[in-house]
Amino acid sequence: MRQLAVGLVLATASLRVLAGGLVADEIAVDSRLTDAWQILEKSAHAARELNYEGQFSYVNGENARTVDVKHMNYGGREVARNIVLDNSNREVYSQGNDIVILQPTQKNVLIKKRRGKNLFPAMLPTDLSIIKANYNARLAGTEYVANREAQVVELVPSDAYRYRYKIWTDMKFGLILKMTLLNSDNKTLEQIYFNQLSMLNSENLNWFQPKIEVGKDYVTERESPMTRVDNDLIVTNLPAGYQQIDHIQRTKGSSKVDQLVFSDGIGSVSVFIEPMTKGKRPKTGNMPMGSTNMCAHVTDGHQIIVVGEVPAKTVKSIAEAVTFKK
Repeated sequence: MRQLAVGLVLATASLRVLAGGLVADEIAVDSRLTDAWQILEKSAHAARELNYEGQFSYVNGENARTVDVKHMNYGGREVARNIVLDNSNREVYSQGNDIVILQPTQKNVLIKKRRGKNLFPAMLPTDLSIIKANYNARLAGTEYVANREAQVVELVPSDAYRYRYKIWTDMKFGLILKMTLLNSDNKTLEQIYFNQLSMLNSENLNWFQPKIEVGKDYVTERESPMTRVDNDLIVTNLPAGYQQIDHIQRTKGSSKVDQLVFSDGIGSVSVFIEPMTKGKRPKTGNMPMGSTNMCAHVTDGHQIIVVGEVPAKTVKSIAEAVTFKK
């Protein structure tokens, strides 16, 4: 069982046969770009094209963790390994948008399969057009992060439906070294930053395999059946700039749970919708959780939960925008 499960992760070793990956020296240019959008575009590509390793910290309120990361690009295909350095000892392996999470427990190692969103430092899409429509970018000087000189760019939102971002990008390679998320009062809600970073000039993929837990079985997490759908849900009067990027449906008992995902290019919101069941108490109201806000709402006999790293008024607005075709 363990061999089969681990094989799921190690199948990506076939990437060895692809023509060699990009190495840092091939695309590094020590140029001081003077246009904020050009700097961000360079950062978006650098995170996906460079080979690098390091250690970064994530801080959100009282929640903090440190992660070891290693990333390689082989012929345009990305592989990465993140190891969370806390008591959980989670290992996250990704190939493109496919993610495998190894979660050790007392009895076994649980394997979770996910479809991925952008992981640090790949926080920006390569197409910045949506972000440009909702934010203004401006240069904010230079500073040092992880002993590397960085250009600082501020993303200032066009309205109150999104947070402000401050981004530090490596002067030489363009890689994002640090990102902070700030509210309308300029208070830092979340930050993520490299403590150590170095570039790799290697095609060795031996690191892309899990640490074997002797005596433990590897068990795949049971998942609810999932399909991508286009049904009778309508979300109208969205906050300006937010677009639907995904819609999936899962089976939960005898009912279906819909999840819709909206984004303005950098901030994202998930909307969960399920029919109310008899005797179940409806949930309503707002709840802040660090940089994340949640809004619970009920409409047409459905429970709606909206969660996202966006201001409270944004999740509330989206929750109230959900309607159903008659």
